[in-house]
Amino acid sequence: MMSIPPRKRWTNLSPHLGAYSGMGDLLGGRRKQLILVVDDKLMNTELLKELLGSRGYRTVTAQNAATAEAEIRREAPDLILLDVVMPGKSGYDLCRELKEDSKTRLIPIVMITGLTDREDRLKGIEAGADDFLTKPISSEELFARVSSLLKLKEFTDELETADSVLCTLGLSVEARDPYTEGHCERLAQNAADLGRFLGVEEECIVALGRGGYLHDLGKIAVPDEILKKGSNLTPAEWEIMKQHPVTGETICRPLKSLRLVLPIIRHHHEHSDGSGYPDGLRADEIPLLPRILQVVDIYDALRTARPYKPALSHEQAAVTMRAEARSGLWDVELVSEFFAMLDKRRQVA
Repeated sequence: MMSIPPRKRWTNLSPHLGAYSGMGDLLGGRRKQLILVVDDKLMNTELLKELLGSRGYRTVTAQNAATAEAEIRREAPDLILLDVVMPGKSGYDLCRELKEDSKTRLIPIVMITGLTDREDRLKGIEAGADDFLTKPISSEELFARVSSLLKLKEFTDELETADSVLCTLGLSVEARDPYTEGHCERLAQNAADLGRFLGVEEECIVALGRGGYLHDLGKIAVPDEILKKGSNLTPAEWEIMKQHPVTGETICRPLKSLRLVLPIIRHHHEHSDGSGYPDGLRADEIPLLPRILQVVDIYDALRTARPYKPALSHEQAAVTMRAEARSGLWDVELVSEFFAMLDKRRQVA
């Protein structure tokens, strides 16, 4: 087997290729979009609030970065109008922090400034600003910017909702088996943690979290009498079960946001010795992200009781997985890294 490079150099390169802390309320009606106005001058915030209110927008205001952050925690806005010059944390700094946070980076931010220098605009672009308004603000320009960016945010939200629907379907598959309660959530957390421990890119960590929920989505097409049988499947039943990775990949393929998740779904049952399915890949033919998820998947399966087996202790699971890795089922070094992560987690606890 190809040796694993130093942790900081893990990548997700794959010959088969050309990101839920909360999945949202999928059943509620569409709410009126919310705009947060941040400016240290009360007169400016009140004027903008009045203008936006005249067009039917919900608006909240803040006079500094700390108040703005509290408002964002209370209810995430759909758009932020952010003054550049404020006492304490500047608009540039707040914008940069919001764009670096996975929970807020998709919120459009319009920087409002009286500064006209090219360098000031470049500084805003570097901070992640989506657009600019120059004081004094033209109401026509304001409404045009707001309307355009809110449409973009609505489109982004629809994509996130599609992801959430699929994740919910993944949980519905889990719910068909009372012995797998919490399995998807544990996999999502442990896979993302292992990816972070290995130093993979942030987009890969997001994909691992999503993969935890979606890896067995294809089992939605497996009949209950096969899915709940658990063991001793007939050859014909086993062939049906082995189709679930392909089915799951097919369901998720239309969403471009799941590009990195597709290999996880298709290949999480491959084995390093080529004995897995559906494609019989060997060793490093299997992309990195599926190899990461399969390690945490096997650990969770060993640590969970099933009708046909008891739950193993952590130590027993470690011995079993290391032996299976040496025999050619799993990536030996990834198994070692996983238990190193768990040991470090225990020490911190």
